[in-house]
Amino acid sequence: MKQWLKASSLALALAWSAPSMAWWWDNTPSDYTDTRYPVVLVHGMFGFDSLAGVDYWYGIAEDLRRHGADVYTTQVPALDSTVARGEALLSQIQAIAAVHGKVNLIGHSHGGPTARYIARVRPDLVASVTSVGSPHTGSPVADLIYGSPAEGLAASLGNALAGLIDLLSGGGYNQDMRASLYSLTTEGSAEFNRFAPAGMPSSSCSEGAYSANGIRFYSWGGTGVLTNVLDPSDALMGTTSLAFGFSANDGLVGRCSSHFGRVIRDDYFMNHLDEVNQTLGLHSLFETDPKTVYLQQANRLKNAGL
Repeated sequence: MKQWLKASSLALALAWSAPSMAWWWDNTPSDYTDTRYPVVLVHGMFGFDSLAGVDYWYGIAEDLRRHGADVYTTQVPALDSTVARGEALLSQIQAIAAVHGKVNLIGHSHGGPTARYIARVRPDLVASVTSVGSPHTGSPVADLIYGSPAEGLAASLGNALAGLIDLLSGGGYNQDMRASLYSLTTEGSAEFNRFAPAGMPSSSCSEGAYSANGIRFYSWGGTGVLTNVLDPSDALMGTTSLAFGFSANDGLVGRCSSHFGRVIRDDYFMNHLDEVNQTLGLHSLFETDPKTVYLQQANRLKNAGL
C-alpha cells in the first residue's frame, strides 16, 4: 500500500510539475505562434470561457499568447443546436473581425461544427477552421440517449447543470440539452453537413477538402480513454466509451467522426477532455502535451500566412 501511495504521489508530482516547470527548457521562439489573424477558441458541450478561475482551455490560451498569438476565448450556449450556438458566436466573431479583418477558429467537440457554421454563413470573416475532437458525423453517445426513455431525465439534468455553468461563468444563455443532443446524433450531423459541406470527407474516414471559399480546414483528435489514473474524469470517459464497442474513440467521439479537412492526426493518446488539457492539466505522460499540439497548429497557421 505504501509503495502504491509513493508511486501515485510521484506520478502526481510529475503530472503537475512538468507543465509548470516547462519554462526551464522551453526554447520555443517568442514569435512561434504569431499568426496574421487572431486565434479564436470555441468551446464544446457544457463549456464556458472561465469558471471559478479555471479556464475551459486550461493553460492553452496563455501558452499561445506567450509565443506571439492574439487569442480570444468565446462563450456560446453550453447546450443548444449547432445553428443556435453558431448564431451566438457570430456577433462575437463580427466584433473581433472588425478589428483584425479575419479570424482563425479552433473549436473543440461541438465547437467544431459551431465554427463551421460561421465559415458557412460568413466566409469573409474566417481564415481557417480547426476542429479538435469534433463529432462531424455524429456520436454513438448522442444516438444512444436521443429518443431513448432516458432522454427526458438526461435533458433535465443536463439543462440544470448547463444552467449552473452558464450562471457561474456569466454567459446569460438559455440551455437546450435536447437540441444539443440532436445536433450531435448521426441524423442531426448529416443534416448540418448538407447545410455546411465544406471540408467534410466524401468517404468514410478519409480527409476532406483542405480549403474552400478561401478558408483552410484542419482537424485532429484522440483515441485514448483511460489516460491518467489520477484524473477523476477518466471514469466518465471510460463509461461513455462503451457506446462505441470496439471502435477507436476518445470517450465521446469516434476516430473517423473527428475527420475534417486536413487531418493532422486522429490517434493522439488523449481522451475528450485531455484534448483541452483537462482536468487541470492531467493527461498521459507518454503523449505530447496538449498545449504543444495547439502551439504547433498555430505555427502551422502562421507558416500558411494565416
